[in-house]
Amino acid sequence: MSTELIDDSHESKSNFIHNEIDNDLAQGKNGGKVLTRFPPEPNGYLHIGHAKSICLNFGIAQKFNAACNLRFDDTNPVKEDVEYVDSIEADVRWLGFNWADEPKYASDYFDQLYEWAVKLIKKGKAYVCELTAEEIAAQKGTPTEAGKESPYRNRSVEENLDLFERMKNGEFKDGEKILRAKIDMASPNMHMRDPIMYRIIHKHHHRTGDKWCIYPMYDYTHGQSDFIEGITHSICTLEFEVHRPLYNWFLDQILEGEPTPAARPRQIEFARLNLNYTVMSKRRLLELVQKNIVDAWDDPRMPTISGLRRRGYTPESIRMFADKVGVARRDNVIDVALLEYCIREDLNKRTMRVNAVLDPVKLIITNYPDDQVEMMETINNPEDESMGSRTLPFCKELFIERDDFMEEPPKKFFRLGPGLEVRLKSAYIIKCESFVKDANGNITEIHCTYDPETRSGMPQSERKVKGTLHWVSARHCIDAEVRLYDRLFMDAEPDGHKDVDFKEFINPDSLKVLSNCKLEPCMKDVKPLDKFQFQRLGYFCVDTHSSPEKLIFNKTVGLKDSWAKAAAK
Repeated sequence: MSTELIDDSHESKSNFIHNEIDNDLAQGKNGGKVLTRFPPEPNGYLHIGHAKSICLNFGIAQKFNAACNLRFDDTNPVKEDVEYVDSIEADVRWLGFNWADEPKYASDYFDQLYEWAVKLIKKGKAYVCELTAEEIAAQKGTPTEAGKESPYRNRSVEENLDLFERMKNGEFKDGEKILRAKIDMASPNMHMRDPIMYRIIHKHHHRTGDKWCIYPMYDYTHGQSDFIEGITHSICTLEFEVHRPLYNWFLDQILEGEPTPAARPRQIEFARLNLNYTVMSKRRLLELVQKNIVDAWDDPRMPTISGLRRRGYTPESIRMFADKVGVARRDNVIDVALLEYCIREDLNKRTMRVNAVLDPVKLIITNYPDDQVEMMETINNPEDESMGSRTLPFCKELFIERDDFMEEPPKKFFRLGPGLEVRLKSAYIIKCESFVKDANGNITEIHCTYDPETRSGMPQSERKVKGTLHWVSARHCIDAEVRLYDRLFMDAEPDGHKDVDFKEFINPDSLKVLSNCKLEPCMKDVKPLDKFQFQRLGYFCVDTHSSPEKLIFNKTVGLKDSWAKAAAK
């Protein structure tokens, strides 16, 4: 698969799914009705790939003035949890979408699914099998070689009905028996080779409690749930294309002899979102959490929606990203730089520019009055004049970034060094006169003089210098912890190497914690998830674990794509 950094022109391309729905409406299918659904399994937190699907399904509903259901396909109590249900609902709402009526659950249909399974048994289209998973796999064959029939395939209808009821009543242990569809063990489609419909799981279910000890498989449940809800267009990713004949087969058997339904779901497949420098498997993401490689599902390095939210991404930026990626028929890999571009574009317009010094070194203006404090006016956001301005306290002792000073600066170093001049943003031009080191050779103080005739905004300030530095007042600044996040993986396809564990590509520098950062005083009242541009440094967000006693900021993204710059060298 190729890697793509998609540009704005992608937005203008037609959406083939919209075209298909337009054609169905023109032909009068489903009585002119459109109903979609977003059907996550509640076995993990949603990630950026799910965000694309959310935007697509709910976007279809908006375009066609229709509705979109939120349905949880909760068929496996071993892996599911109410925590995941709650997080999914929160993520969909945060992205800006609302579902039709109350959330729906596949478990709401367990009684109907059981009745339909009994119907298939009576038709001779399903049977109880006692083969183990290993034995089934061994007998399934290959795409070019037919599989072997189960020795239990030709049980009588009466025996199958009796065994299936006893399975439901809890008479057998987990894995002791299963219900399989009787289709075709020679089918070139491996999914049609007598797939499993029900398995025994003696496990408490988060909604049905202990009512059931048999649970339907996803492939048996999914299509029927769509049918029960009256879904007209079942939008799935490409890996479900080979499942479509099975979904249709189940419905054909169930509806045979029944009145023609008002609507029958039509499955349309699109390419799933693949993003480089990350993994998109919930199983892989769960492993990262369980092995404490990340803090939790909402770790800002995770591609989960909750992780992106905590890192500082906005719903608007993710919807912009989904629009630019578009809807394709073929698999490809999207460059994560496009996602980072979208959040820069969004935050550039909405965030206040503030001064923050992450690696501070003290700067003393030797000719500035000891007790004087001036308030310097500065613009909050040059992209939006309506955001106004604020004032910054300026005094004799300041903090600047340590890497804004060099003892022996090279040519074209437009920052501070012995004898060099720079402007302190929204303040004065200063000149470095000397510096002080400690016993280890670390610079502890930079001594400068200022030109009082060069205050920013004053008519008499005509002198120009090439460098402008941000700063904070040492007397008025507040302390904060800043977490610098980088990509979690060093390899563009961490999950794409045969016989190499994806965790081998973990970036050891994906998180750097700076505990001695200095921020301008206006930041003392920030709230979790507030977003800012730190002048010259990038975009930052107040962490959800931040408090007035300990301010914590997460780096969302730099002002430029540093990875692209590094790759170009």
